[in-house]
Amino acid sequence: MQSPPALPARPLPVPAAGPGTPGPAAPLAPAPASTVSGLVGNTPVLHISAPLTPPGRGFWAKLEGSNPGGIKDRPALHMVERARARGDMRPGARIIESTSGTLGLGLALAGMVYGHPVTLVTDPGLEPAMTRLLTAYGADVDAVAEPHPDGGWQQARRDRVADLLGRHPGSWCPDQYHNPDNTTAYLPLALELAAQLVHIDVLVCSVGTGGHSAGVSRVLRQLYPELRLVGVDTIGSTIFGQPARPRLMRGLGSSIHPRNVAYEQFSEVHWVAPAEAVWTCRKLAASHYATGGWSVGAVALVAGWLSRTLPSGTRIAAVFPDGPQRYLSTVYDDAYCAAHGLLGAPPPDAPETLRHTGEREVIRWSRCERVADPLGPAEVHSR
Repeated sequence: MQSPPALPARPLPVPAAGPGTPGPAAPLAPAPASTVSGLVGNTPVLHISAPLTPPGRGFWAKLEGSNPGGIKDRPALHMVERARARGDMRPGARIIESTSGTLGLGLALAGMVYGHPVTLVTDPGLEPAMTRLLTAYGADVDAVAEPHPDGGWQQARRDRVADLLGRHPGSWCPDQYHNPDNTTAYLPLALELAAQLVHIDVLVCSVGTGGHSAGVSRVLRQLYPELRLVGVDTIGSTIFGQPARPRLMRGLGSSIHPRNVAYEQFSEVHWVAPAEAVWTCRKLAASHYATGGWSVGAVALVAGWLSRTLPSGTRIAAVFPDGPQRYLSTVYDDAYCAAHGLLGAPPPDAPETLRHTGEREVIRWSRCERVADPLGPAEVHSR
């Protein structure tokens, strides 16, 4: 593995900030944590290069799997803290939310920190190991049995959440898909990236609820007005105007249209297929000892292509939302991958290109530079 390029020592610009906004400077070493919430944040960045990029090229990966539960520890703690501060939830109120896994870990952490029981609504696609882990952390796990006829598993989970909220008076749902606190939670992550990398030209993020892509890009654009945001989705997801299909990949994509997705911020969007994400995850593991699940593989595939095709010296930051642990029985299991047709040839060298997001249904790695809100005006965004 080649040595990464040196980071220039130039002053870090500071975004417009209100009272109490933390500065961008990061401590040289993590401070001792008196509570588990103190372990969240200040995650490292790692330079990713060959074999995903040519020699001398590469991108910087923000390793959010270094948080206790992953990237969604940040919004889980923040959404609960803000709801308590506003009086939207009483002390000891039950937290009830839908999750495909990572937010569940964060809410279990937030429930422990703030003293709230937690009920998590999942579906049969959740890995058994994750169910056991969430239960070990004190959460009640409630799995729906059938998908919604139109909204799939995601809408079935949301319907079950509504039912449980009615059964538990005084309970509270974070509503991660539409809660603006889900985006503002990522201010610290954006400032960490700015302090670590000094300058960023391109930000690559997976898109599920839309929280971290919106929250990080809005802050970084105050520092770097020319920043390009590249979104990464999965085939079968409706977020960017594709038809809803059953989805194997978890943690990115959606069968509904989350209102936290900041469509106007995106320069382009990519869709990645499961086999392409698996190949990339495994290459990362074998070459960098840093990898993760479906979102990590999809993001790394796209960031690697950008590093090959953009001008030399372009600084690319990619957010890796989690680590590999929960995917040992899926992404890293040969029997599982063989049964789902996920082992074989590497991804193509480049994505197919669509003129607009609804031009055709994508079934392999594809991209589009015309991004619009499927539920809003057909406005084209190009940044």
